[in-house]
Amino acid sequence: MKKLSTRAIYIAIFAAIWQSVYYLEIFPAMLFPSVFDIFSSLYKELLDGSLIIKVGYTLYLIFLGILVSFGIIVVFVLLSSLHKNIKNYFISAVSVLDPLPGIALLPLAILWFGVGKGAIVFVMAHSIIWPVLLAILLGFDSIPKIYKEVALNMQIPKTRMLIDIYIPAAMASIIMGLKSGWARAWRALIAAEMIFGTTGALGGLGWDIYIKRSYLDMPGMLATLIVLMVIGILVEDLLFKFIENKTIKKWGVVS
Repeated sequence: MKKLSTRAIYIAIFAAIWQSVYYLEIFPAMLFPSVFDIFSSLYKELLDGSLIIKVGYTLYLIFLGILVSFGIIVVFVLLSSLHKNIKNYFISAVSVLDPLPGIALLPLAILWFGVGKGAIVFVMAHSIIWPVLLAILLGFDSIPKIYKEVALNMQIPKTRMLIDIYIPAAMASIIMGLKSGWARAWRALIAAEMIFGTTGALGGLGWDIYIKRSYLDMPGMLATLIVLMVIGILVEDLLFKFIENKTIKKWGVVS
């Protein structure tokens, strides 16, 4: 509650400053709408259901990207557990591919998959796989050797070692990787949708921003930006906080 109250105060102060600038008429009203116009546009889109549809489509795309990415990550992790050289290969691949922005691969993705969901999922998968894979591999490396030696002495199967020992012990690192992968995938998704707006393909919130910018609908565009920020906050404060409470905090890894 204290965190929510602090955020509410900051938001109120920012809104007051924004409205003051609007009243001073420093910028044209068309380019700098009032707070009331922005929230009026937001309320209108919520009322007619159009915003819900756009949010649903965007969340569907990112869920699809996460699902594909996790499938690939599981395969990579299992392969890296077979031999040290394979793990070193994946770490080298991460160092080469991770710094490459996912949106930079969009032209290549369009050539391979066309303009549509396939290209967007490809860009998101690139944004998710490498930071999460690196976090998992580094997390596994940080596990005390005594854990591994005890598991080997007890002749625990590798699959059970991975699920019962490696993943719980490396969970703090894994969660950090998940946060990084989510943030990068979210940005890549919105950017890809905005670019696809110029090629005529429909999309969600990113496409909505592009269309509203084209029609100079500044209140509507800023309302969509607010929705993007709210979704980001909810994922951080609810989803990841829930995962942390059920894992590393419950296990006493962090306080």
